[in-house]
Amino acid sequence: MFGILKKMFEKKPPTKERLPFYDIICPYCFAKFHHEEVVFRAAHYRDDDETLALQEDEELNQYRAKFGLAPIDLEAVIEPAMIPDENKIYSDRVLMGVSDKYSVVTKTRLCPECHNELPVTAGKYPSNIVSIVGATSVGKSVYMTSLIHTLQHVTANNFHAACIPLDNEISRRFRQEYEVPLFENGSLLDSTARTRRQEPFIFQFVFKDEDQAPLTLVFFDVAGEGMTDKDYIQLHAAHIKNSSGILFLVDPMQIRSIREKLIHQLGENPGKIVGMADEPREVVISLFGDFIAHLDTNKTNIPTAVILTKSDLLNALKSEEGEYIRTNSNIFQHVTHQGYLNLDEFNNINGEVRRFLAKVDVPFVNALDVYFRDTSYFAVSALGSNPVDQQISGIISPIRVDEPFIWLLYKLGYIEGRHTH
Repeated sequence: MFGILKKMFEKKPPTKERLPFYDIICPYCFAKFHHEEVVFRAAHYRDDDETLALQEDEELNQYRAKFGLAPIDLEAVIEPAMIPDENKIYSDRVLMGVSDKYSVVTKTRLCPECHNELPVTAGKYPSNIVSIVGATSVGKSVYMTSLIHTLQHVTANNFHAACIPLDNEISRRFRQEYEVPLFENGSLLDSTARTRRQEPFIFQFVFKDEDQAPLTLVFFDVAGEGMTDKDYIQLHAAHIKNSSGILFLVDPMQIRSIREKLIHQLGENPGKIVGMADEPREVVISLFGDFIAHLDTNKTNIPTAVILTKSDLLNALKSEEGEYIRTNSNIFQHVTHQGYLNLDEFNNINGEVRRFLAKVDVPFVNALDVYFRDTSYFAVSALGSNPVDQQISGIISPIRVDEPFIWLLYKLGYIEGRHTH
């Protein structure tokens, strides 16, 4: 009887009715627009026609300048408004291509604001974007690398999906600058330099079931302290505001009350210890200034996973009586979610990490409660151990690194949640 009742109360995500088309959010500049407002990159150029000659694309070059990239000349931009209706190509009622005056077809759709190329799925599915937020030195780059590596090699398979870079350039940059150094050479990634502006890394989590919308992951590898430049902050704020989910990273070393304790416990060989970064509450307050304050209710509904990074460091705080963390804590147990979010495991980790943070940094938890309507708490170790002298010894074995992402899949109605006990 209990089993039947339990099944009745198991949570299923609301099934979303598929609309004929959706507003598009550009994964580069986060402008929001109707699918008929896209512009196109011509599929050819002609020296004998100045409207189709190679030319400077002012909008794209302005965008590139924000990331310190050189201007480039490209094929012309075609405005659909200049094209007769019979030369427009639709697929499932979404504008996907145009035929120019030389009858050459282009299906390269661009954002009308920044002229970056849009994903093929834009307009046909909701633009669900997940963003990563956190202060300097919380390990955003390492977490991003470990998460994408795990999504590609483990999680996607567990959920009948694939995790694919948006284009070859992103694929190459991720492999060369992040995945190979960390997973193949065991070298810790340097903190993102403030002067180093990087275009976002964009990946799509695509389900094999074609009726299921893909989820777009946009990672700005932003230097936390580089968040002062107004242009940059506005881009970041637009990114967060138009996100469907947020991964909010917190480094235990940012929390003053446990920092000293950890340094003392780690003793002779503490590995890499970061300098004092902004306290987590300050990051919440700057987020508030950037985008939450502009919302009608002064609170955001975006589901936010609050993630305690470098959870392996917390081994130094564990004890039988559990003043901070119990010896047998869930934080140190790796969990694999397969096909659904295991709600029992999720409830355990959420409760435990929230209690821990409320004990060691109550102003931070209070600030989250005030500004965020929908938060859950997680603990992850991107590497499984604390590096020494910028090197990781042994095999990298991430702990619970994909769990916050799986929770977001659940919150956004992609997967279901089940109790197992």
